[in-house]
Amino acid sequence: MKPVVLASLLAAFPIAATSQSQQVVIDVKNSVEAPQGAILRGLDRINGVYKDIEIAPGEIYNYERLSIELLECRYPEGQTTTEAFANVKIRDLREDLATFAGWMFASSPALSALDHPRYDVWVLRCKT
Repeated sequence: MKPVVLASLLAAFPIAATSQSQQVVIDVKNSVEAPQGAILRGLDRINGVYKDIEIAPGEIYNYERLSIELLECRYPEGQTTTEAFANVKIRDLREDLATFAGWMFASSPALSALDHPRYDVWVLRCKT
């Protein structure tokens, strides 16, 4: 009798785990807000000078030798400062290809960072 119960539990477990993980994905998508823009920080590592950059989605901002385009900024409901994430394209004006293209996270800037010899750019928060 025990092997039959164990087999039925093992057979039912993956189905329950799959439905729970799908439900979590749906809940996360519904609880993310899209604000009016983002606030990024640019740092010139040679001079030690930083600048806060306010940018709207679709806007291109020139910071020193970098061209920064914000595609979108998002954050979980009620957490505008700590958990913001922004989709940006950053290009060195002296090069043809993008230096960085992807998502940056305010809570973990090193997770997805710009790799440039002189400048650092990271997300501070979304503008509401």
